[in-house]
Amino acid sequence: MTVFTLFNKYRPETPAAKKQRIKEAAAAQASGSAAPDNKVPFQIKFGLKHVTTLIEEKKAELVLIACDVDPIELVMWMPALCRKMEVPFMIVKDKARLGALVHQKNAAVVALTGVNKEDKSQLSLLKNLAEEKFNNNTDLTRKWGGGVMGLKTQAKLELRRKAMQKEEAKKLASLGKA
Repeated sequence: MTVFTLFNKYRPETPAAKKQRIKEAAAAQASGSAAPDNKVPFQIKFGLKHVTTLIEEKKAELVLIACDVDPIELVMWMPALCRKMEVPFMIVKDKARLGALVHQKNAAVVALTGVNKEDKSQLSLLKNLAEEKFNNNTDLTRKWGGGVMGLKTQAKLELRRKAMQKEEAKKLASLGKA
């Protein structure tokens, strides 16, 4: 089972389905019978600002980020935020696939805030995979440079070190005479 099959179960309601659900709840309330649970089921959250807020509040269980967002600066900072807030994330292939999940043309990011009991084990497997491949991956967090300075800088530092040694020697000599 892939990430998309899990996320497909939690697609948001279409406007028509929402209207139907509200109409049924109103009809049940008008007839006086016990109103059905009108709580909105778990669903995918989408949109940069909304998902960012969910990540900052640590409400997001799993975040999917599209790799082909243009301009890339829109989502470039999101993996760092997810790592900082310890929210698992995955980078997926196509923003159009994410958009199809949420009844849009495309979507840059989507997040899942919760799942039903029968999907908890699948979500935990995907979270562990995301942690391993993306959150804790040291290949993705680059360390620039090898800590070796250039020849000119090494020469300057060597001259500076020798000058400091001469100054120290002069101070010690002047203290010894006094």
